[in-house]
Amino acid sequence: MLGVVRRRVASGGSSASVLRQSFKAIRPGASASGEEILLHPRGLTHVRNFSHHVLLGCSIGLRQTRDVISSVHSGVTMQKWIRPFSSGDGDLVEAVVPFMGESISDGTLAKFLKNPGDRVEVDEPIAQIETDKVTIDVVSPEAGVLKEHVAKEGDTVEPSTKIAIISKSGEGVAHVAPSEKIPEKAAPKPSPAATPKEEPKHKPETTAAEKTKAPVPSPPKRSATEPQLPPKERERRVPMTRLRKRVATRLKDSQNTFAMLTTFNEVDMTNLMKLRSEYKDAFVEKHGVKLGLMSGFVKAAVSALQHQPIINAVIDGDDIIYRDYIDISIAVGTPKGLVVPVIRNADGMNFAEIEKEINTLAKKANDGTISIDEMAGGSFTISNGGVYGSLISTPIINPPQSAILGMHSVVTRPMVVGGNIVPRPMMYLALTYDHRLIDGREAVFFLRRIKDVVEDPRRLLLDI
Repeated sequence: MLGVVRRRVASGGSSASVLRQSFKAIRPGASASGEEILLHPRGLTHVRNFSHHVLLGCSIGLRQTRDVISSVHSGVTMQKWIRPFSSGDGDLVEAVVPFMGESISDGTLAKFLKNPGDRVEVDEPIAQIETDKVTIDVVSPEAGVLKEHVAKEGDTVEPSTKIAIISKSGEGVAHVAPSEKIPEKAAPKPSPAATPKEEPKHKPETTAAEKTKAPVPSPPKRSATEPQLPPKERERRVPMTRLRKRVATRLKDSQNTFAMLTTFNEVDMTNLMKLRSEYKDAFVEKHGVKLGLMSGFVKAAVSALQHQPIINAVIDGDDIIYRDYIDISIAVGTPKGLVVPVIRNADGMNFAEIEKEINTLAKKANDGTISIDEMAGGSFTISNGGVYGSLISTPIINPPQSAILGMHSVVTRPMVVGGNIVPRPMMYLALTYDHRLIDGREAVFFLRRIKDVVEDPRRLLLDI
C-alpha cells in the first residue's frame, strides 16, 4: 500500500488527499492511526518515507511515527537475537529455543532445569535441548519467576519455539517450596469417608476375577530343552537419546558405504615415553600443560598424512577430493555418547598447542558445552581405546573421512632387541581404511611411518 501512495504523490497528487483516500480504501470511516501504520509497512525505509508524507498534511504527529519506527527497530533486533518479547503489560516474557546450528533443524526437550515458581536470573539455564550432536541450554531472557511450562519434556522443538513463560515481577505465580510438594500429592485422600466407599467397589471385582480365573487350567509344563526366558518385569525399555540414534545411524551408514579393511602394526613406546619422562616438568613449567602421548601421535599422523596424501582424501561421487589441509578429529567418549571434536590445522601446531587444544576440547565435550562448529569437518580421526584398557580393536571410519587410526593400551611384553630378549612397553596400532580409495600398499606405508616417528621422535626434527 505504501508503494502505491508514494507513486501517486510522485505523479503530482496531494500527499494528504492521497493518504486519506488510501486509508479509506483499507478501512472506510476509520481514521489513520499509528496502529494501522504498523500493520502495513513492508520495511523500515518505507516507514521512514511514509512518516515524511504524513507530516505534509495529515493529522498524525511525528511522535507517533517515531514510536512506530522504534518499535519496528526493536522487533527486528529481537528476531535476530531470537530473544523473547514482553507480552501484555510487559511483565511476562517468553523463553524460546535458541538457534541450534545450520545443520540442526530441531531437537528434543530433554528436561527442565527450573520448575514453575522457581526464581531465575538473566541468562540462567532453565531447560536443555538435546540434538543429534550436542546438548543446548535454553536460558531465561529476564530475571524473575518462572510462571509456567508451555512445552513438555520429550517434545520435539524447533528454533524460536516457546517453551516457558517468565514473570519479571513474580505476581500471580504460586511459589512452591520443595517441602510443600509432598502434602499436595497426598491431598486427594484427606477424607476418611472416601476410603470405605471405595472398598466395596474393589472387593466384588476382585472376587469376580478370582472366580473367573479358577476354572482356567494351568499352563503346560515346558520341556527341559525349551529355553527359559526371563520375566518381562525384569526388563526396562528406555528411549534412545538423539545423540545415540545419530551415532548409531552414522556408524551403520559407514559400514554400509565403505569397503573397510584394517591393517595392524605394533610400536615400541620406549623412546616416546622416555622423552615424556625427561621433559615433563620443564614442559609444564613453560607451557602450563602436561605432555601426553596424544600430541606425539598427532604429530606422527600429520607426518604420515603428508607422506601419503591419499589417506587424507575422500571419494565424492565419481571424483576424489584431495584435502590440502590436515584437521585431526579426536574421538572422545562422554557419559552421553561419542563425540569427535576437531583440531584445526594440526600440521601448523607444535606439541604444546596440540596438548592445550586436546584438553580444551575434551573438557568441553565432557561438560556438554562443545559447539557444533568444534565438531564439524575433520580429515582424519584418531581413537584412543587404550585409555579404557583396550588391547586391540578394529575402529570404524568416521564419514566423510577415509581412514581412522586406533591406539590401544601400552603393555610391557618380551621383545627381541639386538639378539636379546628384553621387556619393552608395546602398543598395537590399527588403521581402518576405505579400500575403494586406498590400496594396501599406501595403508601399510602410512602405518609404518607412524611407527617410525613414534619409535624415534627425532625424525620430526630432521624431517626424515
